[in-house]
Amino acid sequence: MPRPPRNADRHEDDDNDENFLPEEDSSVERLQKVLASAGIASRRHCEEYIRDGRVTVDGETVTELGMKVDALEQKVCVDGERIKFQKKQYFLVNKPIGVVCSNSDPQGRPRVIDLLPPWHGRLFSVGRLDETSEGLLIVTNDGELAHALAHPKFQVERVYRCIIAGIPTDDTFKQLRQGLHFTEGKFRMRDVRRVKSNGKSTLVEVILTEGQNREVRRLFARVGHKVLKLKRTAFGPMKLGELDSAAYRPMTPSEVRVLKQYASSDPGSRPSWRKSEVVNPNRRRIKGVGKPRNKPTSRMPAANRGNSRGKKPRR
Repeated sequence: MPRPPRNADRHEDDDNDENFLPEEDSSVERLQKVLASAGIASRRHCEEYIRDGRVTVDGETVTELGMKVDALEQKVCVDGERIKFQKKQYFLVNKPIGVVCSNSDPQGRPRVIDLLPPWHGRLFSVGRLDETSEGLLIVTNDGELAHALAHPKFQVERVYRCIIAGIPTDDTFKQLRQGLHFTEGKFRMRDVRRVKSNGKSTLVEVILTEGQNREVRRLFARVGHKVLKLKRTAFGPMKLGELDSAAYRPMTPSEVRVLKQYASSDPGSRPSWRKSEVVNPNRRRIKGVGKPRNKPTSRMPAANRGNSRGKKPRR
C-alpha cells in the first residue's frame, strides 16, 4: 500500500473480514460519515480523501461528495484497503513542545500518536497544537466526534495560558475580543484576561472557539506582544489537570458521555467552561500518570501530642 501523504490520519491494519462490521446497525449514510465512523480520520479529512480520488465503492473511484453507501452491503476502500470498523477509543494527552500533531511527518519529527502504544491502533488528534506549543489534546478514532469538536461552526471553547512579552492594556484586550483581519479572514478571541504580570512579561488566559493556524500567536503579534510560551489547559469540558508532560490516559465513560453531550449541544446554550460540568481527570489515579499528592509519611509520636499549653497526654 502506498504511503499516505502528509496529514493523512490512518494506519495499516490486517485485512480481516470480521472487522468490517460496524459496532451498531448500519444504515445508508453519506460516504464521508461512514469513513469517519470507521476511524479513518475526521470527517473533514475524509472529504479530502474523497476529492483526491483515494476512495472506492464497489471498485469504482468516488471523487464527488454527497454519495450515500451502506457499509454492510457495499465494499468501501481507502487507498485500495477495505475500511474496518473498530471499537471507539478516547484519550487525553499532554503534548510537549517539539512534538507534532500530524500523523505523517516527512521531517521525521516525533508525533503525538508516538506517545501512545501502537496496539491502540489507528488514532488521530482532534484539532492541532503547533510544534512550539504544549498542552491538552484529545486523541481518538471517533471521526464524527472529532468533526463536532474541531469544526469552527460548532464553537467549541479552547482555553490557553500564555506568557507574552510586555504589559497589554485594556484597549489591547478589547481589540483582541473584537477581532483582527488576516488573509484567512477575521480572527478574534472569545475572551482574554490578565492573570498576573511579572516584570516585563504577562501571564494571560485566552479562550478561542475556532482554532485557526497559530491564531493566538498571530493575534498577539499583531497588537505588539510576542507569545513566549503557550499551553492549552482545556478543550470543551475537558481540562488538563495534573497530567504529566508527554503522558496520556484513557478517558473515563463519564468523561466521554459529558464530551459527547457538549459536542451535540447548541453553542449558544453552553455555560462558560469555568462553570461547565467536568469530570475531575485526577479523581481516579492511574499508575504512572499525573503527579501524586504529597502525603505525610509518619505521624507525631503519641508522647509529643497535647494541646498548645503543653499538657501531657492521658495515660
